[in-house]
Amino acid sequence: MDVAKSEKVHCLIIGSGPAGYTAAVYAARANLRPVLYQGIQPGGQLTITTEVENYPGYPDGVQGPEMMVHFEKQATRMGADIRYGLATKVDFSVRPFKVWIDEEKLIEADAVIIATGATAKWLGLESEQRLNGYGVSACAVCDGFFFRNKEVAIVGAGDTAAEEALYLSKLATNVHMLIRSEKMRASRIMQERVQQTPNIKVYWNSEADEVLGESRVEGLRIRNNRTGEKQVVPLSGFFVAIGHQPNSGIFSDFLELDEAGYIKTVPGTSRTNVEGVFAAGDVQDKIYRQAVTAAGSGCMAALDAERYLSAKGLA
Repeated sequence: MDVAKSEKVHCLIIGSGPAGYTAAVYAARANLRPVLYQGIQPGGQLTITTEVENYPGYPDGVQGPEMMVHFEKQATRMGADIRYGLATKVDFSVRPFKVWIDEEKLIEADAVIIATGATAKWLGLESEQRLNGYGVSACAVCDGFFFRNKEVAIVGAGDTAAEEALYLSKLATNVHMLIRSEKMRASRIMQERVQQTPNIKVYWNSEADEVLGESRVEGLRIRNNRTGEKQVVPLSGFFVAIGHQPNSGIFSDFLELDEAGYIKTVPGTSRTNVEGVFAAGDVQDKIYRQAVTAAGSGCMAALDAERYLSAKGLA
């Protein structure tokens, strides 16, 4: 490799968003001279979110992209080196660790913090993407509040979909829940709770045919996949709960992943099975997936990295 295209850094952070930027703030304050590569979506999932009202410190709420600009500015002010670029390959079998950026530049790092997040799975409708953030959401806990006393729909058949439908039922007037087959995949107790909730209407063998509305969600066209019959339901919110895909693929040869692809960490820490490699945020958290918990785990990762580097005499 061209020497001009290789670089040695002390602490490398892969990915931005609340976890990556918080890790950068703490690592910079600890004088670890962190270098952060923002990845394919600088700022993470919050950059496709509109109003954020559940993050502490913003009494009037904040737009997701604006919040991520604040995070980035704070990390930069602390001394973090924030860069554009996507990690495309890693080698954690050697020290210093090797990470390739955009398939061409090699970064060697004493410690690595992975904060690559997870990507929501979508149905693939054009209208779903066009209205994303304008009534379409992949997080009921994040956005359900905006649909208080309104009609909403949710797509999904697993435990997460059931949990989100129940959450929405406490806010919305009615929840229209679309199940693609004649049965749910959720646990029995979750199925019972859904079916016993009076304002959740389950549509069996049904799929979203089109999200309706020009600038905001105004309705949903539902198709019965057995009869082909279609119906239109007026509503204000459309939630997709068919799962998330953690952005962990390039690490799979070196790090332990669970059955869904999330990076495994030692409970109560950000440590992975490779000493000196840490994981934070949604790439290792399939339970909470909130901005505030991601930020907290980014703090943990930076503190863990600092302790590791100190113990090795590298800090």
